[in-house]
Amino acid sequence: MLGNIRSVHFTGICGTAMASVAVAMREKGYQVTGSDQNVYPPMSTFLAERKIPVMEGYRESNLDSRPDLIVLGNAISRGNPEAELTLEKKLRYCSLPELLKEFFIRGKRSLVVSGTHGKTTTTSLLAWVFAHNQCDPSFLIGGIPTNFSQGAHFTDSDWFIIEGDEYDTAFFDKRSKFIHYLPEVAIINNLEFDHADIFENLAAVQTTFRRLIQIIPRNGLLLANGDEPNLAPLLGIKHCPIQRFGLGQGNDWRAVDCEYTAADSTFSAGGGRFRVPLAGELNVRNALAVVACARHCGLNDSQIQSAFDAFKGIKRRMEARGTVGGVTVVDDFGHHPTAIRETVRALRLKFPHRPIWAVFEPRSNTTRRNVFQHELVGALNEADQVVVAEVAGLNQLPPAERLNPERLMRDLRATGKPAQYLPDVDAIVNYVGQHAKSGDVVCVFSNGGFGGIHGKLLQRLGQ
Repeated sequence: MLGNIRSVHFTGICGTAMASVAVAMREKGYQVTGSDQNVYPPMSTFLAERKIPVMEGYRESNLDSRPDLIVLGNAISRGNPEAELTLEKKLRYCSLPELLKEFFIRGKRSLVVSGTHGKTTTTSLLAWVFAHNQCDPSFLIGGIPTNFSQGAHFTDSDWFIIEGDEYDTAFFDKRSKFIHYLPEVAIINNLEFDHADIFENLAAVQTTFRRLIQIIPRNGLLLANGDEPNLAPLLGIKHCPIQRFGLGQGNDWRAVDCEYTAADSTFSAGGGRFRVPLAGELNVRNALAVVACARHCGLNDSQIQSAFDAFKGIKRRMEARGTVGGVTVVDDFGHHPTAIRETVRALRLKFPHRPIWAVFEPRSNTTRRNVFQHELVGALNEADQVVVAEVAGLNQLPPAERLNPERLMRDLRATGKPAQYLPDVDAIVNYVGQHAKSGDVVCVFSNGGFGGIHGKLLQRLGQ
């Protein structure tokens, strides 16, 4: 399908994954161009340094050279001039996951890490275990692991380790991205409702994960969280081996004798004892999945632990951005209630006996809706102080679907929790600056840039 390709154009090239793959295609010898609406550092610099021309703005003339293949990014929709011309002229096009499958994954041993939470941490840890032990894996991760300083790396080794996102592939392919990744081993960390813009309900999410399970080959392996009730109905399969992991009884890989400190988590599993420099039960589960997968792929316990010892974490996953006046500002990508709850619990281990603030930006397509109206109360209630930013684009949603911030505040305050709903970043920075005390930990939860709030908080605290 994708043979006889010499030139490739990436529409939407400045996305992290798109840019990384574009560079990898150029390194394979293809002529690569790209376009994007928002061309600015660091991606513009990254591409320019690698001599990939990027056209600012989407227009039909960007395709005047008639490239052999056009890669239409996930953010591209109908009405985009390049997408419209591509369809009208019947030019050859594909999605980024399709390109990955045909040019980078096919023929390799693909390890796919999926689940509602923990994908980035688990993928980063697994890739590091392989890299630390000279396996030289290719990897594609939806974050920046500190050990690698980049989220993508393409090599000639047999191994390809990839974060398997359940979000849809492209406007012309509504299947989940992970359907394209040819899994030999598929890890499913957990399964909850998320992405309300593309999944109608939990059953729809279960359906897409069932499709992932259906394409694991008979010589592959499904590693599934055996403690996850929403995943249990999907595990009655016979077409491939299956191993369950978790903390509960009945798991093939069970973490026992868990010990938690501010710096690390230790557990026993499969006859070995492991320590990972990450806090909390959520990271024991992540590390346990890595142990099970690495063992299956031929690595031994000492190799796994040696990599764990050298693991430096991931940006935007409980990442301490600085401490000023005794107040520590933490950056976390969490936006689902379960992720917020588990992260606050882990922060209590990492920063014992210190008050925890949760500063939350309801930005995702799910948390802007009232899907988690009740669940957010329980998650945010784990913190000692709560600040919620004004919900972005609330008037773009039907009134019956909108998150009700006033009700969220009422419900939190009814539990005795100090809670504020503030209109913008400046108001939040001023409020925290006035009320945070030495020893407090302010964790900012957002899956976006949140107006550079971390730096502004540190500057305000310094005053």
